[in-house]
Amino acid sequence: MRRIVRLLIFVTAFMALAGASLWATSMALEPTPYAAPTPPDPAREAEAVVQVYGADVWGFRGHFAIHTWVATKARDADTYQIYQVIGWRQRRGRPVLSISEGRPDKPWYGSPAILLQEKRGAAAETLVAEVERAVRDYPYQDEYKMWPGPNSNSFVAWIALEVPELELELPLKAIGQSWMNRNYREIASNKP
Repeated sequence: MRRIVRLLIFVTAFMALAGASLWATSMALEPTPYAAPTPPDPAREAEAVVQVYGADVWGFRGHFAIHTWVATKARDADTYQIYQVIGWRQRRGRPVLSISEGRPDKPWYGSPAILLQEKRGAAAETLVAEVERAVRDYPYQDEYKMWPGPNSNSFVAWIALEVPELELELPLKAIGQSWMNRNYREIASNKP
């Protein structure tokens, strides 16, 4: 009986410490937003916009990982273009690279979007075309591996490397960015 009580005490203490450690780790890895994730309304704002968002992934993995995506709005455009890699599209025989229109700050499966980087106005005008070129040139439009990559964060890291003027630094929770950072030179040298 004493062994069972000691085991229960040990397990309880371990769970409490592990939970506190997970909480502290997830807080340390939280992306720090530059501003509230409210994109300029295209109906009211003519200026060009480039934004990068992140949101915790679904379930317990959200303590450790985020999904990232990029949105652009050309000058005088009436909507945003949203670029992201979505892994489950591969299981359905579709390209993992998704290009859609709409509001870029929508939650990702219940997790609020966090604005990671933003460029507006004249600074964004040339970046919109550069981001679109980087998206077109992304070499893994039909490939996805959750770990180590290529994944959604590898895709956004690709854009950051191809468009350094974006001045994007992804948070630690953007798992897959390091895969792209390690392999970028070789991948870029094989571009057509």
